[in-house]
Amino acid sequence: MKELLILGAGTAGTIMANKLARRLPGDAWRVRVVDEAAEHFYQPGFLFLPFGLYTERDVVRPKRRFLPRGVEFVQAAVDRIEPERNRVRLASGVELPYDLLIIATGTRPVPEQVEGMADGDWRRRVHEFYTFEGAQALAAALRDWRGGRLVVHVSEMPIKCPVAPLEFAFLADWWLTEKGLRDKTELVYVTPLSGAFTKPIASQVLSGLLERKRIRVVSDFAVARVDNDRHALVSWDEREVPYDLLVTVPPNLGAAMIERSGLGDEMNYVPTDRHTLQARGHENIFVIGDATDVPTSKAGSVAHFEAEVLTENVLARIRGEPLPERFDGHANCFIESGFGKGFLLDFNYRLEPVPGRFPFPKIGPLALLGESRLNHWGKLAFKWVYWHLLLRGWPIPFVDHQMSLAGKQIPAGALKAEAVG
Repeated sequence: MKELLILGAGTAGTIMANKLARRLPGDAWRVRVVDEAAEHFYQPGFLFLPFGLYTERDVVRPKRRFLPRGVEFVQAAVDRIEPERNRVRLASGVELPYDLLIIATGTRPVPEQVEGMADGDWRRRVHEFYTFEGAQALAAALRDWRGGRLVVHVSEMPIKCPVAPLEFAFLADWWLTEKGLRDKTELVYVTPLSGAFTKPIASQVLSGLLERKRIRVVSDFAVARVDNDRHALVSWDEREVPYDLLVTVPPNLGAAMIERSGLGDEMNYVPTDRHTLQARGHENIFVIGDATDVPTSKAGSVAHFEAEVLTENVLARIRGEPLPERFDGHANCFIESGFGKGFLLDFNYRLEPVPGRFPFPKIGPLALLGESRLNHWGKLAFKWVYWHLLLRGWPIPFVDHQMSLAGKQIPAGALKAEAVG
């Protein structure tokens, strides 16, 4: 019996386990998924936890519940991959062989990468919401908030869900208004980028929204350290941003075992063919989700779209055929803007987010890069879609893995030539 091994039972790994379990002959292939954690987190829900909009019941489920029958779940930490021997060594010393390997080990915040970030103010005045524990601690801090300077900060790119810090700033503006604390709070958004977002058209729209919400933007801020004594962010050029409460996004890195395996770049992401999702230099290793270095968002929707491509390419590899499918970098995400409204972005390698209608070109009903209440409800509805469709590897109606240009208002010169490699 041949071995297909999936490292990681998060969004990407769980989707692939479900898809391949339905397509591989059970008498010829054994599918095993390795992950050291027992609980699966709906990570988009972490944004809502600090404001009391979601509870633990909304975002936590057992991982085993979403893995299909016939798939073996190995709850263990991975020490390293040994690609020259086609095996994975667990921290316990157990060795797991593979004929095909799928790396879905994700990314994680590492506050220790910034001098002082994880020191005295950590979990007191300095918080993050990219982990379940962090979001819970931030919820407690907000319950005690009575006013002052609240700073939302991005350390560096890339990060998981790059719009989430903006969403937090927008929701904070709404929450503070509802609590009667907005006029007592100075909201500051600090970014290493030259604007509020990575793409020019979206940045122009979202920057205007920040201005209307009286959220001051500090751009081109390359953080050097956190001064815990003076409660301030300090940049490499010695600019300072003081805080009473700092909500930061620490540097994101891939799994440490990727570095131990000698498979990663300087941030522990695996060099991956952006179209086939095959690990560069390793024909029987594929990579999906946040673990890749492909130049698109690290988001659940991307993992879902990649899984459509990767399933067919894995099956082609098993048959000894050329890899047929090409991932186009498709990403699709809602942005909460507060007060019951939101935006929707739809983009890929060739086209940045632009205005338009989605999913149907003439009737929408969702607005692309436009604020609406329907987009807010779409964001909330995605929780049900995630637990019941996306994780199970089922299609999401009207949303294809290849991005459609229909319904998009594309400015002249905005559509790039096809990327290669």
